[in-house]
Amino acid sequence: MASPRKAAPAPRIRLNRERVIAAAIVLADTGGLEALTMRRLGDDLNVEAMSIYNHVANKDDLINGMADAIFGEIELPLHSDDWKSAIRKRSVSFREVLTRHPWATTVRDSGTNPGPATLRHHDRVIGTFRNGGFSVEKTAHAFSAVDSYIYGFAMQEKSLPFTTSEETAAMAAIMLAQLPRGEYPYLAELTADHVLQPGYFYGDEFLVGLDLVLDGLATMRDTDRHPGSQPPHSRAAPRP
Repeated sequence: MASPRKAAPAPRIRLNRERVIAAAIVLADTGGLEALTMRRLGDDLNVEAMSIYNHVANKDDLINGMADAIFGEIELPLHSDDWKSAIRKRSVSFREVLTRHPWATTVRDSGTNPGPATLRHHDRVIGTFRNGGFSVEKTAHAFSAVDSYIYGFAMQEKSLPFTTSEETAAMAAIMLAQLPRGEYPYLAELTADHVLQPGYFYGDEFLVGLDLVLDGLATMRDTDRHPGSQPPHSRAAPRP
């Protein structure tokens, strides 16, 4: 009787830059950027660490690729929307991406070698402000203000020692019980009358602050507007 044939080994999936970057993102999501080493990445991909260098030049190139992939996850603002709605949707999406990938708050963008997703994202955001009536200078101010708020909120949220409404309430109750109310009356008031109220969740503060930023940008846009503020595609072509 013939012996049973051994099952053929599963074919090895061909390695490429996209697979390397995707695996690196999973690794960073799990343990942070400090856990990202070429040796560990090779183990996760079931390859020798040196073979990874066939697809990325070095660790900086790898992190640049990861940053570009993160920008590719963010919802691009639609020029068919009014600028405020478009930037609001994009900002909410950006925060959700940073929540999924907390390590990305320390990477920001692809430095001096941005990838295509990063460039496309930045160009679309700039175009949204320009088509919304912002001058070039005010577009720069607006872009900086919005992204500083998003990154800042995400970094603060990441540093908090609680993640749910229940954990927030429990920690706030402990703090309030130990707080000398006579010395810190306003902190005690905010904790008791706001944080400890049913349904409070710190993450809900994001939209409140975002709308304040967007309202402020609308006021800035409408101050000292002049004809020279039209975006490039809307300017009349010079006469021959």
